[in-house]
Amino acid sequence: MTDTKSSPKSVDGNESADVERSQQEKSSTVEAEQPPDLVEPDPDLTFEETERARKRYLLTRFWISARGYWSRRGDRFAWPCSIGLLALIGINVCFQYGINIWNRAIFDAIEQRNAHAVYFLSAVFPPLVLGSVALVTVQVYVRMMIQRRWRFWLTTALIARWLANGRYYQLNLIGGDDHKNPEARLSEDLRIATESPVDFIAGVISAFVSASTFIVVLWTIGGALTFQIAGSVFTVPGFLVVTAVLYAVITSTSMAVIGRHFVEVSEVKNQVEAEFRYTLTHVRENGESIALLGGEEEERSDLERTFGNVLKQWALLAHQYMRTTLVSQVSMLIAPVVPVLLCAPKFLEGSMTLGQVMQAASAFAIVQTAFGWLVDNYPRLADWNASAHRVASLMTSLDGLERAEANDTLGRIKHGETGDDAMLCLNDLCVTLDDGTSVVKETEVEIDPGERALVAGESGTGKSTLIRAISGLWPWGHGSVNVHPDSRLFMLPQRPYIPSGTLRRAIAYPRAADDWTTDEIKAAIRKVGLDYLDDKIEEEAPWDQTLSGGEKQRLAFARLLLHDPDIIVLDEATSALDEKSQDRMMEMVITELPKVTIISVAHRTELEAFHSRKITLERREGGAKLVSDIDLVHRHRKGNLLLRLLENRRPVQQGSLVPGKEGCPPS
Repeated sequence: MTDTKSSPKSVDGNESADVERSQQEKSSTVEAEQPPDLVEPDPDLTFEETERARKRYLLTRFWISARGYWSRRGDRFAWPCSIGLLALIGINVCFQYGINIWNRAIFDAIEQRNAHAVYFLSAVFPPLVLGSVALVTVQVYVRMMIQRRWRFWLTTALIARWLANGRYYQLNLIGGDDHKNPEARLSEDLRIATESPVDFIAGVISAFVSASTFIVVLWTIGGALTFQIAGSVFTVPGFLVVTAVLYAVITSTSMAVIGRHFVEVSEVKNQVEAEFRYTLTHVRENGESIALLGGEEEERSDLERTFGNVLKQWALLAHQYMRTTLVSQVSMLIAPVVPVLLCAPKFLEGSMTLGQVMQAASAFAIVQTAFGWLVDNYPRLADWNASAHRVASLMTSLDGLERAEANDTLGRIKHGETGDDAMLCLNDLCVTLDDGTSVVKETEVEIDPGERALVAGESGTGKSTLIRAISGLWPWGHGSVNVHPDSRLFMLPQRPYIPSGTLRRAIAYPRAADDWTTDEIKAAIRKVGLDYLDDKIEEEAPWDQTLSGGEKQRLAFARLLLHDPDIIVLDEATSALDEKSQDRMMEMVITELPKVTIISVAHRTELEAFHSRKITLERREGGAKLVSDIDLVHRHRKGNLLLRLLENRRPVQQGSLVPGKEGCPPS
């Protein structure tokens, strides 16, 4: 059973207030610091300047959450693993230095034809290689462990925020592109956003330590280079170091200039890839409807258009890769030759040994690799930048919902408890869109225990929106929804959710599959006319695609029997059933759950026979209003708050209104 306290939550079922609170607590641990305040862009800025400011904000937003992994509320292994990775990088550079010294010694021995030294150095080489390989292997393991744990921590925390308070649903109700395809942002983009920074930071530290170490080697070996030009003598101290720095500046600058659009192209590529995946998923999930309508040709056309966007962006990305590859390939081919050519004059004049030349070449290559880190990693850096922007965009959308929950700028529907025996009270409830436009307004209703209320009205009057507001999914508006303390609310939507897995899990959802015995589940499905599925309860199948619309709605009623709630909200829950099946479902609910309170939204007038009260919504300028509230059967119930509201605010509208006493206290 699930307990609805101050804010009833239900999506084809009900999540308990305890679960809701735990989600809120978990989501609150995401932020070690508060996100930066949104600043309205300066109207004097150009579009390009505004975009740059926006991207800077998004990167800041990403790091505020991401660095929480190393905070007090983060992973307890974060710092030990990070320090261990730094130690491994330092030790590995020591082994690189040892191999560099070995290079000098072996070539000097070869030049001197010293067989004993050659044999000795040959025996020393395998331990150096094994030690270096072992260190690199352990370093890869620790690095990937940090990436894995960081991704787990940030993904878990972000999903907790996404699921809390129905935000995953509310994101579908607001405009903008910052939250589109959240599944791609939470999977692929978040993977790249947490993997790449660890690689980058480890690479930068390794490059810095290597460059610092081997610049000293180059300076010591190379010394000064003296040459004459037009009779003048010039001396360049540390000429190998100067050459290495100049070479790295040229290649890095070339890469930055040539690949300056890499980030933008990569970001758009990721977006169109996500849209293509979403389109494919949408076709798969709606395969039956598409097949029945014969819409394959239209879907193929749409998929071709979407995939065409992917290919277009890949073509642009390919041009960027071609340019950056040109720089990196030239650098890779020239770098080993430069130090040999520079050292050749000294070797030929006898001031430098062959071992020193080879040591200088090895050191130069290491320094060049360190300095050329940007050249080698610029494409990945651009890809990370794009992914971090997309993850941060989802974070900012969630920030906006959280800020809206914390203040009443746009108005928030309050949820509380009734002050008397009423099961549900709507006090001056106004339901609006996220931009403040009213959908339903001035709603004042009290539902008594055991009462069965039918909400009627023409399409577009906001009946389903009102139901979402009651269940806590629709936050915008004002007034309050008050539910009886300790009551349990269960919602049956028009399209029941069927999770993956066994039929048993689908019937028990949102509770665990083993919360009921097999006999209890079989009894429930027999009562709703699904007894022919008895022997398939433990079978795993794509039930969402296998069951018809009517079977899904019957299955939802079986869930209802198992959960035995106090309040049922039916949103067109029998629309896929024929009239006789609909009657049987309603009779079964009334018979099996005689004390349950029912709130129904439906168009079929036949359902009036199963309800004791009918509430009618009518579309008006400025939002739909309740225009009548009539008893379908004679009941000695509490008074009609609608009558009091109408008497106080305007002349009586059409419909039969039943007078009564005072209703629920305002929230």
